[in-house]
Amino acid sequence: MLLGSIEAGGTKFVCAVGDGDFRIKTQTVIPTTTPAETLAATIAFFKQFDLDAIGIASFGPIEIRQHAKDYGYITKTPKPGWSQTDFVGPIKQALGCPVAWTTDVNGSAYGEYVMAGLTNAQLNSLVYYTIGTGVGAGTVINGQFLGSLGHPEMGHVPVKRHPDDRDFAGICPFHHDCLEGLVAGPTFDARVGRPGRDVPLNDPVWDIMSYYVAQAAVQTTLTIRPDKIIFGGGVVSEGFLQKVRRDFDMLLNDYVSVPSLEDYLTMPLMANNGSATLGDFALAAKELNRQ
Repeated sequence: MLLGSIEAGGTKFVCAVGDGDFRIKTQTVIPTTTPAETLAATIAFFKQFDLDAIGIASFGPIEIRQHAKDYGYITKTPKPGWSQTDFVGPIKQALGCPVAWTTDVNGSAYGEYVMAGLTNAQLNSLVYYTIGTGVGAGTVINGQFLGSLGHPEMGHVPVKRHPDDRDFAGICPFHHDCLEGLVAGPTFDARVGRPGRDVPLNDPVWDIMSYYVAQAAVQTTLTIRPDKIIFGGGVVSEGFLQKVRRDFDMLLNDYVSVPSLEDYLTMPLMANNGSATLGDFALAAKELNRQ
């Protein structure tokens, strides 16, 4: 069995081919430019292989309802040039195999769910947040994704302003000071004029960010009650997560029971976003079995 994976991000597409045991046989990275150019390069890569199925986890928003006329499209995205792009159609037509289609964070969440099962971690549910160029979250409960009318947009929930951050407008073009507008990677440039990787963890901006991320974790805890909340993406580090745990503990104030915060609010099991590729392989295999 040969399975494909497309981790479609706003900066790059990570394309991989794996076997039935979800082991990567080969992969490549394609810069995200125009839809026509990026999809053509993606198709050219996979044309070298006789795939049985492919999993696509894409930046969004995307249309996931199979009865919708624009199923398989990237819809109203802030990524310039990509709004209303048919993604699944060209891939399916060119490769002629079943396609599993979901969001980038759902792919990562599913990979972490599968990995937990492989390591006997006994997780029934998890939420995976990615905090990078944008912010999103995927939820898996007993092997199924949350959302039927559409996929959740947990990166765009409103959060309460930090007392020292009232003058920052936020960068989200739709909501300004939603979670993404206040904690996505580009907010560092907007606030302090340099990328987050150049801002030391003792800078007060990290405490502002952790306050917002902790609010999101509290919202998730109180509404979904998952076994674990995982944080990935370029903004997240273990040092930053320690700040999030501190603020989460303060905000939750022992209202409900959760596991130890070192086990409950964690980094991904798989480094370098490997969970996305694993999740795509597993979703591709699941789609193949449905045929």
